[in-house]
Amino acid sequence: MTEFEKEKSIKEDKERVLLVGVDNGAMGEDFERSMDELKSLAKACFMEPVGVMTQKMESVNKGLYVGTGKVQEIKETARILEVDVIIFDDALSPSQLRNLQQELQKPILDRTTLILDIFERRARTREAKLQVESAKLKYLLPRLVGMHEALTRQGGASGSMSSRGAGEKKLELDRRRIEKRIGELSKELEEVSRERRVQRKKRVDARIPLVALVGYTNAGKSTILNAMIDACSGDVDKKVLEKDMLFATLDTTVRRICTGNHKDFLLSDTVGFIHKLPHGLVKAFHSTLEEVECADLLIHVVDYSDPHYKEHMQTTAQTLFELNAGNIPVITVFNKVDRCDAPVAFPQMMGKDKVYMSAKDKDSIAFLVSAVLARVYADYVWEEFLIPYDKGNVLSYLMENTHTDSWKYEEKGTRIKVKCHKADREKYREYRVMS
Repeated sequence: MTEFEKEKSIKEDKERVLLVGVDNGAMGEDFERSMDELKSLAKACFMEPVGVMTQKMESVNKGLYVGTGKVQEIKETARILEVDVIIFDDALSPSQLRNLQQELQKPILDRTTLILDIFERRARTREAKLQVESAKLKYLLPRLVGMHEALTRQGGASGSMSSRGAGEKKLELDRRRIEKRIGELSKELEEVSRERRVQRKKRVDARIPLVALVGYTNAGKSTILNAMIDACSGDVDKKVLEKDMLFATLDTTVRRICTGNHKDFLLSDTVGFIHKLPHGLVKAFHSTLEEVECADLLIHVVDYSDPHYKEHMQTTAQTLFELNAGNIPVITVFNKVDRCDAPVAFPQMMGKDKVYMSAKDKDSIAFLVSAVLARVYADYVWEEFLIPYDKGNVLSYLMENTHTDSWKYEEKGTRIKVKCHKADREKYREYRVMS
């Protein structure tokens, strides 16, 4: 098969979707942005948007989401455009979903289900797959009657009741079995969470600062992580997927950035945020996003070339607040400045916490690394210790976890001059050499 034939086959296999939204006036210009984002979400799920229908209403119809006349218009448009699936921009209630299914006789998805579907496709680790399955089943539970058609369109994945399997087997699933599976998933996720807490404690004990990349989806977080790996270690096996697509990466990744002179830090790439991010997803991914809550510093990555970047910043700030991470120090990185119509000189720092840069520029990455080190090592001080020879474990800790300037052997032990965290200075204060 030629490349042309492959591309044609992929295009023909894509589901044709019709997008529907209600503008109640509350969102203003944000409504158009929301609909554009819905189109991008559909494309990220390998669907082909072939039409958009909107309706202005003071409030959504409690029974049908849109007006009764609009339902018939949607049905006729879907027939003419040969639509496979109809996607609504908001979360539909169980009754709305059921009524629309009866009226339209087409598979229906709402924004939440679409995002869950994307997350399901992107999940790679066991933890992420468990989290997505749990979130999807919890969302499915009150919607069993109205979701058969929307769910049976999906293929099956491995697992007795994985989220795709749950869709494919919708007709034989009952509430009790779903609740049982949710209970099983909760236990498995708690075990994974315990393992993560143990790993986190080891990092805390080792005094290695944790820096978390946060921000709106597709802002460039994974690109920055990969660029730092290139600059500081060059280990391509440690790099993550980066793609110009919403939610290109889902699994939280932690990498050690080795800058030399014992000034390493851990960099965590977290799942991107989005407007109307389902609350159930935030809750389901809480154990993963604890990396954000426990971080010493957040790098808030903003796509400066996006005309809606200010709204994206607000969405990120709100999500961080929900994660109890609103008080953690932040460096705001205005990324992709090279794509702006009026490019800003880069790299540069405005004040102490705003960096303008491009993740594709090596100088920008070096500039950002320096800014991070200045923040996370601000509480480090020069200190001199005299470590007795029978306290080899203390000496080993200081050699491995501090910047060592000099050391020499003396009669009573090893005299060592290091730059260490204030907490370590207090921890080993009995060995300090008083000037």
